[in-house]
Amino acid sequence: MQPNYSLYTIINMEQATFLKINPADSVVVCLQPKKKGDIIEVDGNAIILSEDTPAGHKVLIRDVRQGENIIKYGYPIGHARQDLKAGDWVNENNLKTNLSGTLEYTYEPVDEPLSIAHENRTFKGYVRKNGDVGVRNEIWIVPTVGCVNGIAERLAKQLSEELRVKSEEFATASGNEKTGTAANSSLLTPNSSLDSFYAWHHNYGCSQLSEDHENTRKVLRDICLHPNAGGVLVLSLGCENNQPEDFMAMLGDYDKDRIRLLVTQRVDGDEVEEGMKILRELAAIASQDKREDVPVSKLRVGLKCGGSDGFSGITANPLVGEFSDWLVAQGGTSVLTEVPEMFGAETILMNRCETRELFDQTVSMINNFKNYFLSHGEPVGENPSPGNKAGGISTLEDKALGCTQKCGRAPVSGVMEYGDRLQHNGLNLLSAPGNDLVAATALASCGCHIVLFTTGRGTPFGTFVPTMKIATNPTLAARKPSWVDFNAGQLIEGRTMKELLPEFIDKVLAVASGEPARNEENNYREISIFKNGVTL
Repeated sequence: MQPNYSLYTIINMEQATFLKINPADSVVVCLQPKKKGDIIEVDGNAIILSEDTPAGHKVLIRDVRQGENIIKYGYPIGHARQDLKAGDWVNENNLKTNLSGTLEYTYEPVDEPLSIAHENRTFKGYVRKNGDVGVRNEIWIVPTVGCVNGIAERLAKQLSEELRVKSEEFATASGNEKTGTAANSSLLTPNSSLDSFYAWHHNYGCSQLSEDHENTRKVLRDICLHPNAGGVLVLSLGCENNQPEDFMAMLGDYDKDRIRLLVTQRVDGDEVEEGMKILRELAAIASQDKREDVPVSKLRVGLKCGGSDGFSGITANPLVGEFSDWLVAQGGTSVLTEVPEMFGAETILMNRCETRELFDQTVSMINNFKNYFLSHGEPVGENPSPGNKAGGISTLEDKALGCTQKCGRAPVSGVMEYGDRLQHNGLNLLSAPGNDLVAATALASCGCHIVLFTTGRGTPFGTFVPTMKIATNPTLAARKPSWVDFNAGQLIEGRTMKELLPEFIDKVLAVASGEPARNEENNYREISIFKNGVTL
């Protein structure tokens, strides 16, 4: 049973004060704050609210006994801790998760073809030598070990300052024009196709063992090979576990004009000046790149949520899910991660797997993450944060059923381990935790050009690709316009999904074509690598 999104077309959301998402639900979601004694009419029954209930939170619409499941989105979101009456506010104090350990699953495939028209849409991207496409043209410094973070940051700052000065000189000499042409590859010249310069600070690359060490190497490899980079300086110390020559071999058949290595311990004298020589060459090469029209089938987006609230599952996540389905129908790619936030909704994803092999991989991904929790003595069902609970999310099932709507209804065509790179178009699942920065980094690392990040509480951060924030409610969009790229809260103000989706598609394609996301405007960009084991 799927959430009934058709409710968006049959209820005037501007006038409605509550929403019953699925006909089977035993709760409704308050779209506005409710007072004790307020009366709501649901399915012909008058329900008297027994206490004040905040917006985004749930009200019970029929009596339930202790231990009985409470239904939202058409699925159980936990069971009642005690007898409850219609009109009661349902929250973490009277609702308990049903989740415990690992499970055995049965493959019951669901064949629900997408009926979405193919459109000949394009975006402006950078076509790379290997045929890959980037949505940014940036110069990146990638430390192989945290010991050289300071050098990397100094190089990025110096390169940025040097280019700024040259841009000002060029503008003065050419009547305030902003573009120029390189006379030779040894000179750094201003050109608007160079979007930015970053050093990707991290703490790893040494003193790690086995899986942690390989995870670090894989993510750093993925960053080096990402098409949003027009040039990459791999910066090494020299004595670290992540040995420079071995790491460069991991890159495979890479573009040696665009990816260069500097081992600082092997430099006699000033390693910063040696690094600057390489960066000037890389910038001169990348500055000649130009955007061109590429089909939207080349676009890859990551799907992420954070600071979720009770509106996430009825506004922003369904909107992103509709976009994901649209993109898949155009031949493009979307990636869903946050495995712990699939717990309680995992069977929906499993049964959408195109093959039994993909189903088995998804089962393994889910149970491996549950075992990761259990091996550390942690329960698998205590995921909602204080902010989630304050926003109306009471259990992990409640969170998961809203979270997984970001991937729409498309079939699952690929399942990836942490650090893997995309191999399949369509909807993919990626193994990574729910932590915002770790998960967003993992999405970018697998090859996503953009991360679509839904949020009800608000968050400013971004990872090393554009990280668009989609507000679940109009209050957040109004309070934090410098954080929010798109207001999906319009869905509770009278707009329909049919009206809003084309605007959202246009916005995503605009960002893909060079319009900065809010996190880019604010220069909030960083990476975080998943760590599980021992540090030496």
